[in-house]
Amino acid sequence: MRPRGHSTDRTGALPADPVHHPVFARFYARLSVAAEPTIGVHRDELLAGLSGRVIEIGAGNGLNFAHYPSTVSEVVAIEPERGLRRLAVTAAMRSDVPVDVVPGVAEALPVKSEAFDAAVVSLVLCSVRDLPRALAEIRRVLRPGGELRFFEHGAGGGRAMALCQRALDRTVWPLFFGGCHVAGDPVGAIRDAGYELGPHRRLSVPEKGLRTPSSYCVLGTARRPDSAAPDAPGAR
Repeated sequence: MRPRGHSTDRTGALPADPVHHPVFARFYARLSVAAEPTIGVHRDELLAGLSGRVIEIGAGNGLNFAHYPSTVSEVVAIEPERGLRRLAVTAAMRSDVPVDVVPGVAEALPVKSEAFDAAVVSLVLCSVRDLPRALAEIRRVLRPGGELRFFEHGAGGGRAMALCQRALDRTVWPLFFGGCHVAGDPVGAIRDAGYELGPHRRLSVPEKGLRTPSSYCVLGTARRPDSAAPDAPGAR
C-alpha cells in the first residue's frame, strides 16, 4: 500500500497525465469549494453508511474525503488530472479516514479485481471518455454484491432544456468544462452495465433558483450482482 496521500507510480516517478485540463482544474477547484455549502449535504447522503474498502473514481480535489464515515477502513481515490490530484493529496492528509490518492483513469483502474466493498462516482461519469468500459471496470473491482454509490448530473428540465443540453454537448460545453457532457443518462448507463439499481432520486442543484444545464442530478445506489459478471475488456 502507498502511504496516505501518495500519488506516484510504483517506480517512484511522476506518471504521464492521461487527462490534462490545467485551466479547467483551477476553475473547478475554486467553483467546487464555493459550491460546497450547497453540495456538502448531498455528499453526506451519498456516502452515509459506507464501510470497508472504498474506491472513488474521479476524486477531483478531494472534497468527498471529509464526508466519509469512520466505518470506512480505506479509500483509494483515482484522479487522472495532475492539478486536481495534488489538491486531493492535501485533502487526504486532513481526512479522518485513510485515503490513498492514485493516478489513473476510469476505463483502466490500476487495482485488483473484486478488491472493494463499495465504489463512489460523484459528478464524474459525465466526463468519462468510454462510459460502458468505465462502468465495467468499476464492476470488475467491486466484490460480488458490492455497492456503487452515484451522484451525477444528466438530461432533464423539459424539452427546451433537453434541446439546449444536446446542443451544448455538440459544441462548447465539453471544451470549456473538461470533457463534461450534460445530456447523458447516468441511471440508464448504470443499468445497461449490468448493475442492479437500488434506491435513487432526482434532484436539482441548487434546489431553488436559476437552473443551469448541469443542475439536473440523480443520487442513489446500485450493486454488482452476486453472480459472476464478465470483466471489462483488457481487465486484469
